[in-house]
Amino acid sequence: MKKKKQKISSGTMRRIFRHLRKYAFFVILSVLLAVATVIGTLYVPIGLGNVIDAVLAPGQVDFALVQKGLGQVGIAVLVVTAAQWLMNLCNNRITYGVVRDVRKEAFEKLQILPLSYIDAHPYGEIVSRIIADVDQFADGLLMGFTQFFTGISTILGTLVIMLVLNWQIALAVFLITPLSLFVAKFIASRTYSMFKLQSETRGEQTAFIEEMLGNQKEVQAYTHEDENLEKFDEINRRLADCSLRAIFFSSLTNPATRFVNSIVYAAVAFIGALMVIQTAGTAAPFTVGVLQIFLSYANQYTKPFNEISGVITELQNALACASRIFDLIDETPQSADAEAELPKAEGNVSLQNVEFSYSPEKKLIQNFSLQVQKGQRVAIVGPTGCGKTTVINLLMRFYDVNGGSISVDGTNVNAVSRKSLRQNYGMVLQETWLRSGTVRQNIAMAKPNATDEEIILAAKATHAHGFIQRLPNGYDTVLGEDGGGLSAGQKQLLCITRIMLALPPMLILDEATSSIDTRTELKVQNAFAELMRGRTSFIVAHRLSTIREADVILVMRDGNVVEQGNHTELLAKNGFYAELYNSQFAL
Repeated sequence: MKKKKQKISSGTMRRIFRHLRKYAFFVILSVLLAVATVIGTLYVPIGLGNVIDAVLAPGQVDFALVQKGLGQVGIAVLVVTAAQWLMNLCNNRITYGVVRDVRKEAFEKLQILPLSYIDAHPYGEIVSRIIADVDQFADGLLMGFTQFFTGISTILGTLVIMLVLNWQIALAVFLITPLSLFVAKFIASRTYSMFKLQSETRGEQTAFIEEMLGNQKEVQAYTHEDENLEKFDEINRRLADCSLRAIFFSSLTNPATRFVNSIVYAAVAFIGALMVIQTAGTAAPFTVGVLQIFLSYANQYTKPFNEISGVITELQNALACASRIFDLIDETPQSADAEAELPKAEGNVSLQNVEFSYSPEKKLIQNFSLQVQKGQRVAIVGPTGCGKTTVINLLMRFYDVNGGSISVDGTNVNAVSRKSLRQNYGMVLQETWLRSGTVRQNIAMAKPNATDEEIILAAKATHAHGFIQRLPNGYDTVLGEDGGGLSAGQKQLLCITRIMLALPPMLILDEATSSIDTRTELKVQNAFAELMRGRTSFIVAHRLSTIREADVILVMRDGNVVEQGNHTELLAKNGFYAELYNSQFAL
């Protein structure tokens, strides 16, 4: 199990380094600035040591040497300050550049993931990966960059200078200090999985909150507030437990390494004090100033170990979050898109022996065939779960068939790009979707280059023009997320207006008038009748009274077409359609 965790961590690090290549200039510049920072920092103890040695005894002070030493220390401090400021700018540029690239890559992958992935994962969990996990990754990466370059440079620089000054003390420091690295590594190797669990639980909590916010009316209508609170408390408790466990174990690192480093400092002080006493009066004395330099360097040498161990918590958390982001990026995308474009379609649609199921163990559509001629209106009816909406998903290539084929004007839909296929369809679903923006922008999504006159004509045709004019700024009224402030019927009218504006050769209407009052529905049905004239139309309906004029009615049950014909013919058969139709008017 341990090997697996290390493999995940190293693989994630390799991915991060690949993203860093784009910012090689800033990485090199940051390294050089880190070296400059370390050189200036390492000079300060030497300057202060010289100042101390210039104070020989009461009344015996070399003020010229003191002044010179303090001036050099001041210059070194200014250099360190400027270099650190510039290094932080570089590290910010690197970190947030990488984060921007990773988030962009994740969102791009989201656009080409199959709908099966989106349907199988809570929206909030996906949002948590792209937003919260990337933010956590950024925090850990920024802290890691800030500490890493200066830490390594400080360790190497202090070690070299201590070896030059006194190799015996330097050797003692060099042999004892690595114990802190072993302690840090021992603890870090056991906290990665804890932070991974923390990130996953946080995603679960985000998904639950998103779900409850989106369905608050249903929650209150069924008085499920207490049950949801209990569920939230349970997730929140698990998040608190795994967070506390991860933080507790990772927090052991810093005190453990500080203990080792304190031993190093005490050893340097003890050995150095003995050498000061032993070499006093000799030709090459080990002075108090040199001891001060050694003590400063012992602190500076051990400080990076403390900082690196202290940042391990953030780094482990960042790696765990990065792993979840890269898992999303590595998901298998939808099948490759063809380069060929489907020209503006005539509207002849053919389904030949189509087979499809969302999961292999549960069959849905089997051996389904259908021939639709240009301009025909095809209604699809049947009980819930029979496959009506699934047929629509297959026509639009939201899902690809498991067997058989679907073609438009004799061209297999798998042989053309999804974009060109979908541009030939106009679709209005039962669930409306409006983006943040003006009413005009939402309508013009179907035809970005439409004129104001075209937009107004389309709105008048769907009887949306009246309520749009009553909005505060008419067509320039800014709508909130998902059309906030509009009624369900008004939102659906805007969605229908989009299609009226685009006038595509084929239409898909999935309970398109379900949220509209009866009086408005009659007007919209007349508008649809005009819109559908000469256009191939697929109508999914639960209210059978709305599809009496359809040319062909497909009656589905358990993924199969059990009856086919027009309204009059199907009623005359007195079969399943007649049973469904009569049940809607039974007293």
